[in-house]
Order: sequence, then C-alpha cells, then structure tokens
Amino acid sequence: MAEKNERAIKVVAENRKARFNYAIEDTVEAGISLTGTEVKSIRNGKTTIAESYADPKGGEIWLINANIPEYLQANRFNHEPKRPRKLLLHKKEINKLAGAVERNGMTLIPLKLYFNERGRAKLLLGLAKGKKLHDKRETEKKRDWNREKGRLMRARG
Repeated sequence: MAEKNERAIKVVAENRKARFNYAIEDTVEAGISLTGTEVKSIRNGKTTIAESYADPKGGEIWLINANIPEYLQANRFNHEPKRPRKLLLHKKEINKLAGAVERNGMTLIPLKLYFNERGRAKLLLGLAKGKKLHDKRETEKKRDWNREKGRLMRARG
C-alpha cells in the first residue's frame, strides 16, 4: 500500500524539441534559486523552457531566457519573467559541465522542470551537441518507421 505522505514527481515544463535538435550526451539534475512568487507561478504551470539554455559564468551556472510569468496575486513583490536564475550544483559538477562547454563546444539544454518528491523545484539539464540537418532527417525517418511498424503489427494481430 502507498503511504499518504508519498508525493509523485510533478513535471511542470518539458523541452520536447531538445531531443530532436540536439544529441544528448549526459544529464544532470540541478536545483534552481527562485523567489517565492516564482515558485507559486511555476506551480500554476505556465512556465516555458523551450528557448532557454544554461551558461557557465564566474564559477556558477545560470539558466538564461526561461520564462516564468508573473504571479498575478503578488502586487509589488513580483519577479521579472525572464531574469537569469542561478542553478544549484556541486562544484565538481559545475567544473565538469563548464569544461565540456568550453573544450568540446557542447551546450547545456534544460530538458525538464519539475517538482521532486520533497516539493523542491528541480531542472533536468542535458549536456548536448547540436545535430546537423541530415541527423535530424534520420531521426525523423526512424520515428516514422517505428510508428508505421506499430500500425502494421497491430493490424496483423
């Protein structure tokens, strides 16, 4: 039996285009430094991370261009929707990610924004390399073939 205190992971925002446009090499879970109105706004579920990316600056990693809309019930204490937000990672992880970005020309792409079991906002960050046009076409062909194969298998019984 499940306990009543047990919470499931609640995905708030997902970057669905990321796996199509980038080849994801590695993923890291990071915390986010947020204000109170940002957390309430994220819980409303109107957050978008589709055009955002993460950037290492000054020994820290920042989430750039993530849109967390203003919380309507907060008056003068509201936040700026697209401000840079600090990601909370261990120093070893920051050095590893920053090194991959600097040396290998990789990109840090947010894949999912969610609340974990303890109710903390977390970001699944992917270390990715951009795909070329022919790689994207190949991915689309594989997806179409798998879809068609599933239809054929269902039709045969």
